[in-house]
Parts: sequence; C-alpha cells; structure tokens
Amino acid sequence: MSQFRLITTAALCSVLLSGCSWFGGDDDDAAIQPAELVKFDPEVKVKRQWSAKVGAGAREYFQSLKPAASSSAVFAAGHEGKVSALDVDSGKLLWSTDLEAPLSGGVGYGGGLVMVGTIDAQVYALNGDDGSLVWTADVSSEILSSPQSNGEVVVVQTIDNKLFALDASTGEMLWQHSGDSPILTVRGIGEAIVTDNMVISGFDSGKLIAFNPDNGSLIWEGRMALPKGRTELERMVDIDGAPLLVGDVIYSVTFQGRLGAMSRGTGRSLWFQDSSSHSSPAHSNGQVFVSEEEDRVRAFDAGSGQPVWSNDQLFLRRLTGPAKLAGTIAVADAEGYLHLMDPADGHFVGRIKVDGSGVSAPLLTVGNSLIVQSNSGTLSAYKLQ
Repeated sequence: MSQFRLITTAALCSVLLSGCSWFGGDDDDAAIQPAELVKFDPEVKVKRQWSAKVGAGAREYFQSLKPAASSSAVFAAGHEGKVSALDVDSGKLLWSTDLEAPLSGGVGYGGGLVMVGTIDAQVYALNGDDGSLVWTADVSSEILSSPQSNGEVVVVQTIDNKLFALDASTGEMLWQHSGDSPILTVRGIGEAIVTDNMVISGFDSGKLIAFNPDNGSLIWEGRMALPKGRTELERMVDIDGAPLLVGDVIYSVTFQGRLGAMSRGTGRSLWFQDSSSHSSPAHSNGQVFVSEEEDRVRAFDAGSGQPVWSNDQLFLRRLTGPAKLAGTIAVADAEGYLHLMDPADGHFVGRIKVDGSGVSAPLLTVGNSLIVQSNSGTLSAYKLQ
C-alpha cells in the first residue's frame, strides 16, 4: 500500500505543478492560461539589498528548499548538498559546507544547529557558527520538510507521515509518531512547531497534534478538516505548510479543507473558514493571509475568521505562500516576480522581478528584510525604500 501511495502522490504532484498545461496542450485554443500582470501605480519602492548563489537550482525537483535565519545570519541550501550561511545585512558568506548529499528538506535553525534532510532519509545537523558537522541520523523515508529544534530535541517529518524526535546533542532517536496514512496525498509534508514544552505538527489526515517534546506523549489532537467526497482525490485534506503560532493561537490550513485557529494550550477550535492551500499562512496587523488553490490571495480577520478581502489577479501564477514585508504582504510567482499588496484591501502596491527561473521556495521575513530563494539557486534580500 505504501508503494502505491508514493506512486500516486508523485503522479498527482506532476498534475498540480503542471499549472495551466493541465487544462490543455499548446494547440488547445481553449486552454486556461495564467493571469497577465495588471498594471498599477507603485506606492512603495522595493530594492534588492544583496544576492548570492547558494545552490545549483531546483528545476528537476517537485519540492523546494526554504531558507532559515538566526538574528544575524541566513542559512540556505542547494539540492546538490551545499549548505551556506550569509550575513543577514550584507549577504557576505560566513561559511559553506558541502554535504555531498541529495538535499530535499528545507533548512531549519534552532538551538544553534542548522539542520537539513535528504531524499535518502538522513538528517544532518551542523554547527550554526562554523558549519561543522555535529551529527547525522537516519529516519524512515524521504524528508520534504524543514527539521526544527528547541535546543533539546530536533523534530523532523518524513514523507511516510511519520514524526521523529532526535536528541539535539547526539542525533539519537528519542521517540516517534506514525500518523494516519491516506491512500492518496499531495507530495509535501507538514512542518512542526517546536517550543520548550510542546511539539505541534500537522499530518496528511488533516489532524493537528500536540506532543510532549520529552517523551512524545499526546497533549491534544484537533482536526482541521474532515475528508469529504467519494473518491480518494476528493478526500485529500493534507496539512502541508507549517502551522503558524501567534501568541497563544495556532493558525493552520489544509488542502481541500479549511483554514482555522486553535488554542495552543488545549487545541480548542476558535474558528474555521473554508479554504484550500499547500502553503503556510502569514499573520500581520490582526489578519491572517493565505495563498489559496488557483492562486487567489485571501485575508481573514485573525480574531473571528471573517473574510476581509480576496485578490484573484494572480490566477494560476503558482504563488508561494504569503509573507509580511514592512507593512505589506508579499507573494512570489513561477515567473520570478515578487508582488507586494496592501494588507488592508489587497491591492498591489509594488512589484519587482526577482529571477527568470521563478520562485517556489517559501519566502522568509527577517526583521525588515524579505529573503527570497529562486529556482536557479540564488538567494536575495529585499527591503522597502
């Protein structure tokens, strides 16, 4: 059954990532095309602060690597195995380590460790100060998410819907959890939030589960969405983006399901709204933002869940999840454009071309900078002027 699941997942992913080509071939006059960029009068000026090559690119991979950051450095990786640290203000290279391994899980940072995962089910932990190898550990299968750590444990999810907790000092296995495994899922995996007293993670079943980080005991379990429909495709409700923790509230969204808010302490549901997304939500100024299926960007009131606005002018442009940048909301697309929107009503306020190779990795906000990793393996920092 697991082999069938992986095969069907890969097949579905190729459909999802094909964009408009799914709706018709080059000779099909009726094919649905991505939206043309609308013209507008810019209200803000976005400027590239620095850029650096950190990898060989991601065009041959369905998944993408995302960068991570400490207060002073940005950590990024390429699929061929190179992991780099750059100064967050200048982009100056601080160190670079070539693991010579096929990296597939995005970069995580916590407790002084820089962590990555591989297609071959290995976790690498590096010293955040100099890039030296601290330990490696084997898990059950391919890693598509970013390992996370609170300094005591390192938590990583695998494509077979398992969650592993490793000792942050040695990489020794502490505990694991096996999630329910639907027959068909989107190729992607949830990412954990790791605090001092809780590990919170989403699974392919649409469940959000909180664990004790010391021993893996269940603290609470909540369901973001219930599978609906008669076919396995219709019943997919994966949580593929990282949950978002804001104060004592957790926000999460599923594919073909719902966006919701839950209490961190008890898992009690606060509100739900119908939504569908593969990406993590973002939060700013009392609102939650989501890049939804078919690339519509929506804003919801963070307290009540009521819809605030919707922008569908980037239809089928294969958007990243949203991120905040100095009072604006940013998304990037498959043609390499970075779009800035007004969080009050969603209208465009700025735009800049990042890289012709496109952007698929999640955007990263660090202070007043936005870190963008393009599909060609170039890492760039942007600020508003």
